[in-house]
This record gives sequence, C-alpha cells and structure tokens, in this order.
Amino acid sequence: MPSGAPHHRRSERRVRARSHQIPVATAHWVGRQDHRVATQPGCQYTIRIRGRLGATALFAFPTMASEVRGGETVLTGLLVDRSALYGVLAQIEALGLDLIELRRGEPSAVGEP
Repeated sequence: MPSGAPHHRRSERRVRARSHQIPVATAHWVGRQDHRVATQPGCQYTIRIRGRLGATALFAFPTMASEVRGGETVLTGLLVDRSALYGVLAQIEALGLDLIELRRGEPSAVGEP
C-alpha cells in the first residue's frame, strides 16, 4: 500500500465523524397566539416629566403627544407592549430627565385606531 493511502483513510473517517446529521424538530403549524401572550392590546400611558422639554428632546418620543403643564411636560400615547414602555423609560433615563409620574390607562379596544 502506498504511504498516502492510510493517511487518506484516516482523514476520511474524521470528515465523516464531523459531518454527522443533527436531528431537527419537525415543522409545526403556527396559529393565532393566546390573548395573554403577543396579541394583548396596547395601553394608553401618561408620563409626567419635570421641566419643559424642547423640540430636540421631544424628538426622542415620536409616538407620544406632548403638553406643557406648569413646569412639567406631560407625554401621552398608546404603547403597544412592555418593550415599547421600557423603550420610552430608557429614553427618559438616557436623557437624564426626572420622571415624576407614570400612569397606565385602560387597554385599547380591538379595532380602535
């Protein structure tokens, strides 16, 4: 046998050992999610922030309407889920703003704009 043949067989075994098949779960049907999971409607939130926010700071909250009341800025708007709420709170923290109050309203009705 040539000296290269045994080496070739060993490397062929290594390749077969590394290219083994990995079992995969069978495909499943994805249906409508449970109402408690992903399809829960958003809620109306009112967020009071100390101070008057300028146009640049308000640009960080594109989904919220703003109103100045006394020395406070009040943001109101529909936030579709917790991640949207946490995103707004993260923006408030990142901008160094003082959060005075966070109030959640009732969930929006299905079909409501």
